Amino acid sequence: MQIPYELALGWRYTRAGRATRRNGFISFISGVSMLGIALGVAALIIVLSVMNGFQKEVRDRMLSVVAHIEIFTPQGDALPDPSRTLQEARRHPEVLGAAPFIAVQALLARGETMKGAIVRGIDPQREPEVADLDSALKQEVLQRLVPGQFGIVLGADLARSLGVRTGDPVTLIAPSGQVTPAGVVPRLKQMTVVGTFDSGHYEYDSTLAMLHMEDAQRIFRLEGPTGIRLRIRDLHQAREVAQQLAGSLSGDLLISDWTRQNKSWFAAVQLEKRMMFIILTLIVAVAAFNLVSTLVMTVTDKRADIAILRTLGASPASIMGIFVVQGAMVGVIGTLAGLVLGLAIACNIDVIVPAIEQAFHASFLPKDIYLISRMPSDPQQGDILPITLISLLLAFVATLYPSWRASRVNPAEALRYE
Repeated sequence: MQIPYELALGWRYTRAGRATRRNGFISFISGVSMLGIALGVAALIIVLSVMNGFQKEVRDRMLSVVAHIEIFTPQGDALPDPSRTLQEARRHPEVLGAAPFIAVQALLARGETMKGAIVRGIDPQREPEVADLDSALKQEVLQRLVPGQFGIVLGADLARSLGVRTGDPVTLIAPSGQVTPAGVVPRLKQMTVVGTFDSGHYEYDSTLAMLHMEDAQRIFRLEGPTGIRLRIRDLHQAREVAQQLAGSLSGDLLISDWTRQNKSWFAAVQLEKRMMFIILTLIVAVAAFNLVSTLVMTVTDKRADIAILRTLGASPASIMGIFVVQGAMVGVIGTLAGLVLGLAIACNIDVIVPAIEQAFHASFLPKDIYLISRMPSDPQQGDILPITLISLLLAFVATLYPSWRASRVNPAEALRYE
């Protein structure tokens, strides 16, 4: 199979280089451009993979206490027919679990300390179907929520701020008071802390309290659950499943998925990720456009070769193709090297970072300061493919002008002093 001479000459110019001092300098500049592209691509892959890892860690911890989908009434009252709503929701093929709940805002008091809390009444038997709580909480703590005993489970930070431990009493103050001849008197209920949970997400660990649903109905004078929490097969399909359920469930109900409940947080993460992509792409762009200076010097050095090729019948398009191949080869090699380097580091960052910490006796993510104490990484094809394509495109664009100038070389002028 005969290889086109444009491709053969372009590859020869790419790997040529150290016969003369000038060629050696051109080869050095070409190598710097190749190294810059590789480092830029690797940096993009590593940074975006780490950002994806952090987002996944926070999302998983958040979903340990937040359901994928929640169904409730517009007024926040008890559901008119919770049994029917449960049955209709379970019929959807994507729904894996469903559990009723009661959600009310209240106050928790311990001595003179008082904290606002989101009180959630749950069914201890069904709650593990919709929440990724740790095994200890499933097997021990939730089983202590016995109806009639008025036990309560607090988030770790909430319990710490109240200064209570397992077995200590706390006072639950309901938002709606009791009307008496002396006026409206707040309704108080003495609760016993039967356990704590630590989801790893401060927003929930500092505000969430759980008790048995029957106890919540008595305290807040409700006739039944105020909503139903669902767990689905693919959490990324939560919005689509919620829209489908909105058309299939009976009654006037509102349906919210986890992406809408934390919309501002995920929007901020996506914006930060997009800005990092743009900033790091500029590194690749600078390295790619170093190819312009490389090819300009190569064209100047190869003027005699270009003139000889033109006298032998090579067309301007063929001359342009030779130098496009030379620049594109640098871009392809640099991009592939960066791709391999970036994936190698991103996939082994859980080994590399601890080794660096041990070598320098430092801790990048101290456990007592940060939510996540290890460096997570999650390389995704949706990030890696655009990075590779953009790098190759920038390298190709950078070759066009020098290659066009090479095709415009006049053979007579080039050979005048040869």
